[in-house]
Amino acid sequence: MSKDLYRRIDDESVIKGEKLPIVEEFYSIQGEGFHAGKPAYFIRVGGCDIACHFCDTKISWNPWLHSLISIEEVVGKVMETAAKSVVVTGGEPAMYDLTKLTNLIKRASIASFIETSGAYPLTGEWDWICVSPKQAKPPLMENMKLAHELKVVICNLEDFRWAEKWEKSVNSNCKLFLQPEFSQFDSIIGPMVEYVKNNPQWNISLQIHKYMQIP
Repeated sequence: MSKDLYRRIDDESVIKGEKLPIVEEFYSIQGEGFHAGKPAYFIRVGGCDIACHFCDTKISWNPWLHSLISIEEVVGKVMETAAKSVVVTGGEPAMYDLTKLTNLIKRASIASFIETSGAYPLTGEWDWICVSPKQAKPPLMENMKLAHELKVVICNLEDFRWAEKWEKSVNSNCKLFLQPEFSQFDSIIGPMVEYVKNNPQWNISLQIHKYMQIP
């Protein structure tokens, strides 16, 4: 898919990682996972062929809807803030070569985080890799070994088995999180609490940015 994506965008600068289709970028508070509650600059990259039914940013799926912006311009905006970390998310950011982007972020002495399904090979240098595996396109085993954080979205009871499958694939230092799918919160939070009480290696991740009503 990634090669088709590049051809359809038909821009050499995208292939080289010099420009990216940017859905949005903003400085806010990390709302979920291990770094929840901490400030971070978010870069949302357009393009995703996984199409989760529960996705809350479906506008990010089609890369052709979003302007191609140079990585220098993107990082320049980061440096106008007090951000000490950048979260690259999507869409599926790993569909692109992010080597040059992370090089610029590192040069600015800012930490680089990525949130990915793990379905594509990772490029770039990352201080924190969060893998959130999706059933429509499972992650690569090589990415599971690199993950600092495993975050599994739980929609129904069967998803606990899905989480257990990938728990076996990560390294011993990886942080484990179960996150209730927001629209199913009322029905799934009770079973999730009980599951975590019985499996204390897991933690619960809540999307606190939605409760705070911030981006």
